Amino acid sequence: MSDLFDLVVIGGGPGGYVAALRASQLGMNVALVESTHMGGVCLNWGCIPTKALLRSAEVYHTLGHLQEYGLSASQPSFDLAAIVKRSRGVAERMGKGVAHLLKKAKVTTFDGRGRLAGRAGEAHKVSITKDGKETAQIRAPHVILATGARGRQLPGLETDGKLVWGAREAMTPDTLPRRLLVIGSGAIGIEFASFYRDLGCEVTIAEVADRILMTEDAEISAQAHKAFEKRGMTIHTGAKVGPLKKGANEVSTTIETAKGKVDLTVDRVICAVGIVGNVEDLGLEGTKVKVDRSHIQTDEFCRTGEPGIYAIGDVAAPPWLAHKASHEGVICVEKISGRSPEPLHARNIPGCIYARPQVASVGLSEEKAKAEGYKVRVGRFPFLANGKAVAMGEPEGMTKTVFDAETGELLGAHMIGSEVTEMIQGYVIARTGELTDAELMETVFPHPTISETMQEAVLAAYEGALHI
Repeated sequence: MSDLFDLVVIGGGPGGYVAALRASQLGMNVALVESTHMGGVCLNWGCIPTKALLRSAEVYHTLGHLQEYGLSASQPSFDLAAIVKRSRGVAERMGKGVAHLLKKAKVTTFDGRGRLAGRAGEAHKVSITKDGKETAQIRAPHVILATGARGRQLPGLETDGKLVWGAREAMTPDTLPRRLLVIGSGAIGIEFASFYRDLGCEVTIAEVADRILMTEDAEISAQAHKAFEKRGMTIHTGAKVGPLKKGANEVSTTIETAKGKVDLTVDRVICAVGIVGNVEDLGLEGTKVKVDRSHIQTDEFCRTGEPGIYAIGDVAAPPWLAHKASHEGVICVEKISGRSPEPLHARNIPGCIYARPQVASVGLSEEKAKAEGYKVRVGRFPFLANGKAVAMGEPEGMTKTVFDAETGELLGAHMIGSEVTEMIQGYVIARTGELTDAELMETVFPHPTISETMQEAVLAAYEGALHI
């Protein structure tokens, strides 16, 4: 086998393996280097297995409310080990699927860590190591860095795998904690808080910002806060968590807010305070690749400052989402192949949170649109006025739209409630296709569906909502 390839991808996460598959479709000879699991963190220890956990928790919650649907079942219970086993099984199945796709596409895979090792003429050299020993050295004129990221560690709040969990430990618990502290209220923290609360844990959330879900529209954030408190969670915002004092099987700390100090003792802590890019030991020294706060700087086509070196996914710029990484993989490879892909438009990338209730959004929030100088028209429609949501027993939620009052451009859309992560794509298509209020008003939505709230929220922005 020749050691010369058209493209080498370092990292087998969503962006990496999608880039490799697309490059193969375009006729390139591709090598993919992955040191752990094909599919990366997302498939093995993130997106997919957490959704399996959340699904189990959702079903268990529904079993506890069967009487509301005219049904009954005696003493619903759960088996934590079986829930975790199912989650791991789903991840394993998807991982095997990725490996099959790569084999089918004739992508050459290497088991090990990839590192830039200088140049050989026009090609970049990539050294591959396993257990500290070099196992191969390959070359390619183009190298994509898709090494992902890991959980951020803060002084005094470091994870230890036993009492203080990161995401990996949180999704493979051997026992269910009775009391749980979640530090951080982004998507990861909120999803774990939702999962453990549905299984009966006493959940406390501590967030340093002045509200939870800081990347979401403030109105949606406030509604989520109320919904989580209604479920029995305790939420502290503007919170500073003191050093963690570990006992034999519990953790004590102090949470300080503007309202005062709260002493808290819990069985386990989940630390979900952001990520840092995996930029170490990539051989970036001596290259023109620039790193800013642990993330590699790129242009709109994922090119770094070093010719022939690209970066995609969580190791590059935000938003740090699997679907953004996959799309970057496609446009990066198409640009390399000489095609003319559209550059990445970050504001057209949807964000989804799979807690109960779900949250989904795309584009600008109302406050950000105003801050950028737009004169806006805002429409809101509650799920309580939607027949399908009421029939499903899911009347709590809202769809919100933000339009440019002068042009009719859809600046942003924000949703909270049942299945909104499945519906947000409608607004994403509208933004990608540069549709305006007029096209959205003329679109016929099927009845009865919760998606009808999407059109009603558009009509509401122009005082034309029919069912409120």
